[in-house]
Amino acid sequence: MTGVSGTGKSSALAELGRLGYRVVDTDDPGWREYREYVESSDELHRGEWLWVEETLTGLLDSDDGRSLFVAGGARNQSKFYDRFDAVVLLSAPADVILDRVARRTTNNYGKTLLERAMILDDLARIEPLLREDCTHELDASRPLADIVADLTAIASRPMTTS
Repeated sequence: MTGVSGTGKSSALAELGRLGYRVVDTDDPGWREYREYVESSDELHRGEWLWVEETLTGLLDSDDGRSLFVAGGARNQSKFYDRFDAVVLLSAPADVILDRVARRTTNNYGKTLLERAMILDDLARIEPLLREDCTHELDASRPLADIVADLTAIASRPMTTS
């Protein structure tokens, strides 16, 4: 599950966990690391969060029979897409997102003008890239119960092989 800040990833994970599913929020400590400079084959990026590849690989290699929901976002997340049965983008209009980050109490990100501008920039620049690679997109402006119902339905679908 991916999407820009304020789309409800953490709320959906909390509810899925309450329902007994395995859940991992890659924003939690240990799942990602901040790299001051990140080199790729064609460019240099400044200051980015990356998933800790060894840690995520270990998670994806484990199986206790329950569906696993992983949420978050990092530049290297697409390296793992072939390991997931589905990549779900949660999206919502800018006004919904900004209202959510202003009201939330579990995460302070998005409270400052600079952070709100960064969220809007992510919405304009990053969300279209996420949309290109996702297998499903859910309108996250709907009630949380509807989002969770859609996520559990996606998880219960038979896997297809290509």
